[in-house]
Amino acid sequence: MRFVSPKVDFTFKKIFGSQQSERILISFLNAIVYGGEKVIQSLKIINPYNPGKIESFKETYLDVKATLADGSIVVIEMQIGRMSGFSKRIVYNLSKAYANQLSVAENYLRLKPAIAVTIVDFVMFEDSKKVISQFIFKEKEEKLEYPDAELQLFFVQLPKFKKALADLESLSDKWIYFLKEAATLDEIPAILGEVEEIEDALTIANQASMTEEELEIADRRSIALQDEKGRITYAVEEGERRGEEKGRIKAAIALVMRQLKKRFGEIPEATIAQIEELSIEELESLAEDFLDFDSLEDLSGWLSERTPS
Repeated sequence: MRFVSPKVDFTFKKIFGSQQSERILISFLNAIVYGGEKVIQSLKIINPYNPGKIESFKETYLDVKATLADGSIVVIEMQIGRMSGFSKRIVYNLSKAYANQLSVAENYLRLKPAIAVTIVDFVMFEDSKKVISQFIFKEKEEKLEYPDAELQLFFVQLPKFKKALADLESLSDKWIYFLKEAATLDEIPAILGEVEEIEDALTIANQASMTEEELEIADRRSIALQDEKGRITYAVEEGERRGEEKGRIKAAIALVMRQLKKRFGEIPEATIAQIEELSIEELESLAEDFLDFDSLEDLSGWLSERTPS
């Protein structure tokens, strides 16, 4: 038995957004939003998975949207890699879902709460150890909650979840483990199978239950997302490398300038400008060679041999 990863947005949509997925989505939302309490009893998926549209991959199509029995709107999304403005996009999509409930001139009292549940395969909040983070409106100093919980943001950070299969306890533990590790399983573990909705989700994710076309698209989508994540990782690492190099150069310039000022006093601005153009290797050489200089003229001669005229 092999399973397609729920972290691939196409597969995520099929699992949680199909016509037969209402029980699955109810269980998942009760786990993440309500700590396992059976608060949500019914919902309706607004934009159900449609095999005829799987080639389009429009961003909004791969989200899952549902309305709860009380009229509240929930927007659920899986995001594998970081992207510029991601946190703003989440707020924008939630605000749009909230505002779009009303037509022009309709009474705003008819507005129902909107909830965004976003699962990310990267760490968004470095200063928190929590796997599930919830954001609501509160007064800044006294932490007084706003009278109406109209907008709520939930984030599930998969990399922060470290529990092994044997350590799973809560319903949220089991759902998060499913999201993170389903692709590594070769059978349905008993501890996950005891939750009927997770067993159903694994059945949908089972490669044997998917069409050849769906498997091909899931594979292509997985590769595309991994490529994008790789590009982002490379950009971050390259930025960090360049930042470290700039930091080394800045520190080396400061060290060389201190040494030169102690030996020769004030250094002319033109000479300082030449020093600031040196590479890290040249700065390290200057930090040694300046001991052989008898005057600023020796320093200027040294620099003229290494900097363009």
